[in-house]
Amino acid sequence: MEFERDTIINYDTVVEVTLCQEETLESIVPDACPDILRIVDVCGQATISGKQAREGVAQVTGMVRASILYQPEGGGGLRRMEVGLPFTCQAEAPGLTERGTVLASPRLRCAEARALNPRKVLLRVDLAVDITACQPVERSICGGVTGTDEEGLCQRQFQGEHYQLCAVQEKPFTFSDQVRIQSAGESPMLLAVRAQPVCTENKLIGSKLIFKGMVELYLLLQETGGGLSASHESLPFSQIIEVTGAGEEGDCQVEVEVASLQCEQSSGDSRALDVTLELLAQAQVYSRRPVTLLQDLYSTSNLIEVERESQPLCRLVEQSVRPQAVRELLETGEMVRSVVDARLALGQVRQSREGKELVLTAEAWITVLYLDENELVQCVRRSLPVTCRLECPEGVRCGCFCACPGEVFAAPAAGGVEVRFTVEFHCLTTETQAVPAVTAAQLGEPRNGGEGQRPSMVLRMPAPGEELWDIAKAHGATMDQILQANELEEETLPAGRMLLIPSTR
Repeated sequence: MEFERDTIINYDTVVEVTLCQEETLESIVPDACPDILRIVDVCGQATISGKQAREGVAQVTGMVRASILYQPEGGGGLRRMEVGLPFTCQAEAPGLTERGTVLASPRLRCAEARALNPRKVLLRVDLAVDITACQPVERSICGGVTGTDEEGLCQRQFQGEHYQLCAVQEKPFTFSDQVRIQSAGESPMLLAVRAQPVCTENKLIGSKLIFKGMVELYLLLQETGGGLSASHESLPFSQIIEVTGAGEEGDCQVEVEVASLQCEQSSGDSRALDVTLELLAQAQVYSRRPVTLLQDLYSTSNLIEVERESQPLCRLVEQSVRPQAVRELLETGEMVRSVVDARLALGQVRQSREGKELVLTAEAWITVLYLDENELVQCVRRSLPVTCRLECPEGVRCGCFCACPGEVFAAPAAGGVEVRFTVEFHCLTTETQAVPAVTAAQLGEPRNGGEGQRPSMVLRMPAPGEELWDIAKAHGATMDQILQANELEEETLPAGRMLLIPSTR
């Protein structure tokens, strides 16, 4: 027998996990910086420096660039101390090989520093690293058998669709820009900077994935007189990634991560910043592929030995973005005169089930800089859970990542600081069905010992749940012959009716 075979080439997600870890580092205050009186805040940026797929392990390396802001002995406004803290994390990924691809997104959940003495600090950072490892796979499927008329073969086929991860691509790119500082002062000093890339649009055209977005640049500035202010700038970008096997109807997920950030005040203009960003775009492309599977076959004249295995077919249930608005009071225990800056970091997303609902809980770390009633800079930090509920039956898999698309609004309130922000839950829910399929078959001996050994007609009462295919296969007849013999027009069998099964001799 000759089989019509096809090959499914896609990626299997072998691991999708968020790793949380703590890193510490002791650092000496540089000679050019004054002694520390009081540490006010730590701003930081987590960046990717490398990813590696090994046998059963996905590894990610990166760097946390931290700006420690402190009040020096003797006054004179805040000072900045820069510290670099490298990190490495790895996740077990059964089935991953060196041919696989690792996607990673590091986030700085929380950063704190403590002065061990006026010239030495202990830095502690709390990281969350999203790791997804994808392994390319090839599966051969059987769609049917050729020559069915000549050999008296009957075949049953399954027509379906496979929602597959067909492409995993990444592209590093660099761009530079100059930013004008929006400040009332003449010579503001840059204290801290953080960058948040956001992909706003993507589109497949042929074999090209075009995506656009913005790098949201958040600046903390100090005026000549010591006053603090926050500034926000948006830097647009547009890039193209070559992808194959997707088609223009594919669904795309593009995340852009920071690999390096340099931001310095221009030598000739104190109100201008020279910004250089090294970014890494990570894209996953999904497509809907029509699939035909040979589920069963038999011969009206001969016995057949059939080999089977289950073929996993994935179905898209839902792809959605669910925004959740948060409004919360951060208690300070003192009067807040004004808010200087507010920032948000997202940690791990946990999943739990309540009946038919899936509860997604994201960890949001909120930090607010403010001036107290004595005009001293203070910092309040809090972890807040943000929940999202969605209908999700048992057996349905949900992949989810979170983002904060806009700014964090913070204002003085009775008892502390009121914060408002929105967290978006990006959800992709899929269901995998195991479809029994034929992989090989061999034609055997004639049915019932050959000619003259089979009855000309059989009367048969269908068992509950028995299908016409099952009856035809058991007696070596075709479904059309049974339908004609019983004057039936549909394959649905009438309940409680005896069927005539004709012989195919």
